[in-house]
Amino acid sequence: MRRPFALLAATLLAGALAVPSASAADGGKGFTVKDPRITESSGLAASRLHPGVYWTHNDSDDGPYLYAVDSATGETVARLTLTGIGTPRDVEAISIGPGNRILVGDIGDNLGGTWPYVWIYELPEPKELKDATVRATQYVVKYSDGARDAESMVVHPKTGRVYIIDKREEGGHLYEGPEKLSASGDNVFRPVAPVELWATDAALSPDGEHLAVRGYFGGIHYAWNGGKLRREGRLSVPLQGQGESVTYSADGSRLLYGSEGSESPVESREAPGAGEGGGGGGNGARAEDGKSIADGGDGTTVKIGAVTLAVVVAALFGLGRLRRRRGR
Repeated sequence: MRRPFALLAATLLAGALAVPSASAADGGKGFTVKDPRITESSGLAASRLHPGVYWTHNDSDDGPYLYAVDSATGETVARLTLTGIGTPRDVEAISIGPGNRILVGDIGDNLGGTWPYVWIYELPEPKELKDATVRATQYVVKYSDGARDAESMVVHPKTGRVYIIDKREEGGHLYEGPEKLSASGDNVFRPVAPVELWATDAALSPDGEHLAVRGYFGGIHYAWNGGKLRREGRLSVPLQGQGESVTYSADGSRLLYGSEGSESPVESREAPGAGEGGGGGGNGARAEDGKSIADGGDGTTVKIGAVTLAVVVAALFGLGRLRRRRGR
């Protein structure tokens, strides 16, 4: 009887340890950035034209470059050199808007909010991935309430309107840009909603209904609500050396979190509500704090598996003792 009993134990243990893995069908799986030129990855955006490819850039002191990274290998498949702009100062964010237009936020201010203006660059996402020189449009950005540091910029996927979140330890604000950016004058951004986080990056879901904001040690998920943000809960942000970026996967089912450093990891988590097939982070099965009950990427599934394993082991141990007593 020992052999069938051992077989039963192995079967139950295998079932207890079986944990669904992240799907990589659309590049929603985590990866490691392998390009030695990328040492300060500060922004991340999922390509709309090239499945599984993510655009990123260095923070500062690198030049006018964008990198297309293949999440299947972690290798750079294209580097774009931007022309038609000045010398970048502190590039902190990247987002893709309607018409596959890439917008780059040169919006950081390491001097604590002293630049009288910052810049946004816009260019078309190339249809072919190869090293190339691309002419970009440069926009001058000012804030209605004075200069400030910022690292988060999003573009609404339907309206094309640009938003910035300033970086303040006590929490900042979502700033709304003009309906259409102008290359010939100042573009004034105005605060429209508070953000309860020291934000290092943000991302809008592909359907434009949900906003994910991350910091160094956590994140918040908001319903977009026409720009009048409504807090939905906390995000399960991985602990990273210097967490600087976040983006939705192209289908909206995953959130990918990046950090600075050589060979920096990009980690994948299920987007809130993605388990219901909303593809953009609807109000799916979430715990009260906004974490996914099924798998928020916070170890919930692993914990459930561990508990299940402990129960199975205890049950098998008890069953074994009972069998031995009856056989005496």
